Amino acid sequence: MIRKIFYILSMYTIVIASGSCTKLNEQVLDETSSTGSTEKEVTEGLIAPVYAILPGLFQHTQYFALQQISTDEAILPYRGGTDWGDNGIYISLHRHETTSADPNVKNVWNNLTQGISRAILAINALPSSTDPSAQLFLAEARGMRAYYNLLCLDLFGIAFQKDDPKINSVILRGNDAIEYIKSELLAIEPIVKDDTGPGRITKAAVWGLLARLHLQSAVYRDIYSSSFNFTNDDMDKVIQYCDQIINSGKFALSPEYFDIFGDANHTNKELIFAIDQRADLNGHNRMAYFSLSGDQFPLAAYPAANGTDGPGITPDFYQTWKQAYGANDPADMDGRFYKRNLDTTTTCIAGDAFNIDRGILRGQQYGLIRTNGAFEKCPNGDFKVGKLYNVTRNRPDLPVFFTEQIDFLDYSNYNNGFRVEKYEFSRGSSSGRNFGEHDIVILRLADIYLMRAEAKLRKSSGNEAAALADVNTVRAARTARIVPPALTEMNLDLLYRERGFELYWEDVRRTDMIRFGKYEGTWTEKNNSDTKKRIFPIPQNAIDGASNLPGYLIQNEGY
Repeated sequence: MIRKIFYILSMYTIVIASGSCTKLNEQVLDETSSTGSTEKEVTEGLIAPVYAILPGLFQHTQYFALQQISTDEAILPYRGGTDWGDNGIYISLHRHETTSADPNVKNVWNNLTQGISRAILAINALPSSTDPSAQLFLAEARGMRAYYNLLCLDLFGIAFQKDDPKINSVILRGNDAIEYIKSELLAIEPIVKDDTGPGRITKAAVWGLLARLHLQSAVYRDIYSSSFNFTNDDMDKVIQYCDQIINSGKFALSPEYFDIFGDANHTNKELIFAIDQRADLNGHNRMAYFSLSGDQFPLAAYPAANGTDGPGITPDFYQTWKQAYGANDPADMDGRFYKRNLDTTTTCIAGDAFNIDRGILRGQQYGLIRTNGAFEKCPNGDFKVGKLYNVTRNRPDLPVFFTEQIDFLDYSNYNNGFRVEKYEFSRGSSSGRNFGEHDIVILRLADIYLMRAEAKLRKSSGNEAAALADVNTVRAARTARIVPPALTEMNLDLLYRERGFELYWEDVRRTDMIRFGKYEGTWTEKNNSDTKKRIFPIPQNAIDGASNLPGYLIQNEGY
């Protein structure tokens, strides 16, 4: 990624008209005379804001919430009857009762449309640049516009086609939206590079996004259908693009699963496309602390950096692991489920050696003992480690003991629900809690293998053996600790389960559930089977902002 994402809007800045991003109207402001910026700085200042939308979009309460808390993977109740109340938006999201006034939906919409708007500005300004990178950045801006539109299509059922900043966007739906996004990605494929790192649009990122588009196209063509028509042509394209990534030799499956989500993951060869969050880019995300207890303090250097008692996994999702491994504990069978880092028999540990467990956390939790805002120490200067209690919740008698059951009424206290610590709690940030230096994964190699496996299964000829080989390739690659046993058969239900095991907490669950026909199912306290809830409502303020254009922006059915 560009080494410093600085917001030099030296020649151009964005002014969203009518209080809404929907029409993507921009006002161009010429400030070059006052900035004195070099051509290179101006050019980088045009592309940097296009990428800079991503960290906000992927905050824990935005895209993650829509993609995960609306599914059978994650649930966020009122903790203790008060915390995370937020006017019931997370309960509504989980129950598929979200309204057009939901602030998380609005924030995601605003980020996506602003990302498209910034891309359009860059696309119009970069052709006049004499900087040698201008043509590459132009292609990346088009790629990011396509990516933001792909998310719009997936979440809201529409895409925005626009090149000229002076005219209104054309709103596309269904196959028209698919073909537009596809054409944009194909147009930049020969131009983008293959060596600029996971934080930028590369050839492999283009291929991966095209594979996702073709895999989901049956859904996008007829979003409310009772059954989706996965065509051989689409599945062949999925296989083609996945083949190109796998055969490029530029990527490799990570032997340690949790290294993919560690502070140093920017150089992990499994990453294909990600949000660059390294420290020198002022990375800011809270994915590591979101699910942890308020009495878990993962960093000895930061006695104020704790969890927030956010979402837990649902009992329904946990049971898929139990069913897969029967009488065996999934933690003993699959290195993706859990990684023990903390020796619970040790009562004193050096600060730089302290590291919390990763994966799905169950039962009694251990960690640094904190009293009156400071960590207790042993006589030799090491930190005291022991059983944790809900001290920050004014319940010092109540152990931090995560239980399987969680819901909105009887099981909504601080201990309810197994928690997820997939991303590493940053060990090098300036605050510990709020600044994560790990890249947030958008596309990685394991997903490519699983998409190829799915496409092979969905073809009319159905190649179960080849699909099984792809799935087992992913499972066999996790050799650092516990290698999951090879599967002996493969079908769509098993593949869906495997995507859950491999990609949990990675912002794909809702999309997967819809494609596999699971989104109208029942889990925890969700029993809404309305197919109209497959996509979210367009925020009402966006519709109001476009009210001077009758029929331009129409609310999605069912809202």
